[in-house]
Order: sequence, then C-alpha cells, then structure tokens
Amino acid sequence: MSAATTVFVPADAAALAADADLVAAAIAAHARGSGQDVRIVRNGSRGLLWLEPLVEVQTATGRIAYSPVRAEDVGSLFEAGWLQGGAHALRLGAVEDIAQFKRQQRLTFARCGLDDPLADVPWSGLQAALACTPEAIVQQVLDSGLRGRGGAAFPAGIKWRTVAQASADRKYVVCNADEGDSGTFADRMLMEGDPFLLIEGMAIAALAVGASKGFIYIRSEYPHAVRTFEAALRKAREAGVLGSSMLGSNIAFDIEVRVGGGSYVCGEETAMLESLEGKRGVVRAKPPLPAVQGLFGRPTVINNVLTFAAVPTILEHGAAFYRDFGTGRSRGTLPFQLAGNVRQGGLFELPFGLTLRELVFGIGGGTASGRPVKAIQVGGPLGAYVPESQWDLPLDYDAYGAQGLVLGHGGVVVHDDTVDMAQMARFAMEFCAAESCGKCTPCRIGSTRGVEVIDRIVLNHNRPQQVRLLRDLCDTMLAGSLCAMGGMTPYPVLSALDHYPRDFGLLADDERAA
Repeated sequence: MSAATTVFVPADAAALAADADLVAAAIAAHARGSGQDVRIVRNGSRGLLWLEPLVEVQTATGRIAYSPVRAEDVGSLFEAGWLQGGAHALRLGAVEDIAQFKRQQRLTFARCGLDDPLADVPWSGLQAALACTPEAIVQQVLDSGLRGRGGAAFPAGIKWRTVAQASADRKYVVCNADEGDSGTFADRMLMEGDPFLLIEGMAIAALAVGASKGFIYIRSEYPHAVRTFEAALRKAREAGVLGSSMLGSNIAFDIEVRVGGGSYVCGEETAMLESLEGKRGVVRAKPPLPAVQGLFGRPTVINNVLTFAAVPTILEHGAAFYRDFGTGRSRGTLPFQLAGNVRQGGLFELPFGLTLRELVFGIGGGTASGRPVKAIQVGGPLGAYVPESQWDLPLDYDAYGAQGLVLGHGGVVVHDDTVDMAQMARFAMEFCAAESCGKCTPCRIGSTRGVEVIDRIVLNHNRPQQVRLLRDLCDTMLAGSLCAMGGMTPYPVLSALDHYPRDFGLLADDERAA
C-alpha cells in the first residue's frame, strides 16, 4: 500500500480569510472521490500573503507550491496530477525558489509555515540555556546585540540583567503580544505558525533572571492565535518543558495566557501590567521601572513576541552568529511586514540595513493600484510618513532615529498618490483621542484639540495661525505626554505637514510664513 501524499493547507488567519478552510475541505472530498490517499496538514503561513491560500504538495522531488488555490480549482489540480507535482496554471514550484522568499534570511521565522504548528520541536535553544549559568545566558543576549523589537529598541540584555540582579521573593516574565499597530501581523503569524519558539524564548528568559511564572498578554482580536498558543502550552506541559521541572532540570516555570480587552494603550508596558493585575489599563509613571518593580510589584522582564522569539536562535547558535546579521547597532533580523496599497504584501524577514525603496519596490512590487507611491508610514499608526527623499535610508534603529523616524515593530504601510495626507494627519489625532487612557493632559486634551485645529487648517479658517497652533500643540504632546501614545502622535502629523503641505492647502510660502 502506497504512503499517503501530504498536502499542506495553511490555517493562518490570513489564509482563512481567503477561504483556506473551503480549499482543505475540497481537497479532502476530491481525494475521497478519486480514491487517492491524501494527508492534509494545516500549517502556518509562509508570509507571502498575496499568494494565499498557498498550498504545498510533498512530492518525490520536494514540496511544490500551487497558488492562490480556490475551492473551484481543486478538481483541475487533481486532473493535472498535482499530487506528483504536475503542471498547472497555479503551479509555482518550490516556495524557497520564489524570489521574494529566496531573498530572506529567516531566523525567527525559519520553521513558520513548514508544518503543523503543534508538531514536535527539538527545544535546542532551551537545552543550550540549561547548560549555562543564568549570568552566561544574559551575557549571550547582551553580546548578540539584540534590541527590543518595539518602539524603544532598548537592549534586551540590559533589561534582563537588571531583573536578574534585583532581589525579590518572586520574579515574572511577561510577553507583550498586544500587537495593535496597523499593518503589523508578525506576532500573530508566529503565535499561529510556531508557538513553541515563543514559549522557548520566554523559558530561556525565566532561566536567565530566576522567574518562575510567565504571562502572555494577547489581544482579543487574535482568537486563532489564542487557541493555538493555549494548545501549545498544554503540549509543552505534557512534554515536561513547562511545569515543575523544565526538561528534567527541577527548575519550575509555567506560562499563563491573558486576553486583552481591545485597548490600544495596553500595548504600552505599564498599562499592560495594570490590565494583567485586573485593573483599568492606565499608564504608570516611571520610575520605578518594571524591571525593578513591575507585575504585582515584583521585578519583571517585559519583551514583545519578536524579541523573545529571537532568543532561542542566539542560545542555539551563539551570540556571534546572530550579531553577524544587521548593521551598526541594529543586529540580527527584523520581520518587516508590508501592507497597505502594495502589490505583494506579506512578512519578509531580512537583516537590518536594506532600504525602504528596496523593500517596497524590490520585494513589494510597488502599489497594487499601479499608481505612484506618495507616502510610506513606518512604525505603526503613530509612526512618521516617510517621503521619497528618505526612502534610501538604511532601515536600522539609529539611522531612522537620527531623522526623527521610528522602525517600531517593522510595520510598513504604503499609500499611493491619491491619499489625502491632511486626512491621514487628522486620523492620527482622532486615533489618539479614542485610544488615550486619559491619565495625562497633553494626550487626553491635545489629541482632541488636534482634530479641531487640522479641520480649521483644511477649511482655511485663519490657516497660518492654525498651522502655528498645530506645531505648538505637537511640541507640547511630544514633551509632556506620559507615554508614547501622546508622545508619538505628533510624528505622523508633523511629517505629513512638513512633507505634504499642499494637502493642507499650503504653498511653500504659506508654510514658511506659518
């Protein structure tokens, strides 16, 4: 009896939105009807989202991809002999040979999309960490140059060392998976496609700092990620990775899932801690830093998904291996997420140092509309709009920071020349007003006044004076807000005003006069 042919149909949320479940059901039905033995594996996404559902068949010569597959295509695929890699209009060949995939350097997402997200993994990074002292683990993370994959880009090793050196009866590891930035989906993809990697990174952090309990704060809008991650936690406990004895080491560590309530500001670490403690998600004043006095008043390591998920690679292959990728003080890789009006959107993991022009045009293929690109927002809804004059800057934390830009979580949203940048600036203020926790005046009141001022500029109600008022208001928000919610809202507003003045009804002379 011949072995079953394995067909991989992604169960990632993006693929599900493109009817991947219907495709899987159609494949199963046609296999039964034709008497062919097919084993369907629901894998994660490869990140080439414009090709979803991207279905792969395991053939004698390797995995062959067909894309985008619809339920109505399944009959003709079987007729073409696709289970043996047969020719068809949807046949792409090996995913690894697709140009946009081949160019990547996949470290964090190396396993994502290859198999069932709950398939067994070797836990190599954790095994290596268990053979080290806590001090040696922290030193590896320091030497790797790993920086937090969020807005602040703070060196992860310094944060870990601070928690490790703090004295307390209990310490915590908290993963911030409240991925709320527009155009970002790396956290979701990883939790749905390779949840064990994140569990492994959090466990290594626990070994490094002496924590016995971990929490992951996942946004409520990610139900598939929540289900997959909770299933992965159960399997990790059964395998002896989590619980009273981490891989037989007699070191106890476990992780608990907490689901957020839809608040954007709870992506800020101290507001998230308040929510984890069962309180309203309001930003805390700092100091004390969470590394010293965090969850329930104990020293707490807080990193996001991509930061923790980078750690197993560092422990398995060494700090020097990871440090060899990237540029300057931005080491390793970043999973760039390309969205908006772009022809080939998706997740592309690349070393720091490429340019926005290379990413959007060389990989993304330009706009989906075919019109010229006008503006590219980098770093989420509070990131600046990057004009063409800055598209050749290297994508690294410091090069961007020197120009008043942020990389943030690696989200890149493309807009063509039909976009109204005054309305985009207004949206930033409106978004801040809706999502502010309300604790500080510059954010709470400034954002509401910002909407009103931009409306007056657009309607030409004493425009020069209103432009000066908007700039003063942004300066107050930048300098006086308690957290990045209010402190970063001026980034998209001022970048739109500076680089696209005509959208506000301004001419160059008007802007200089203002």
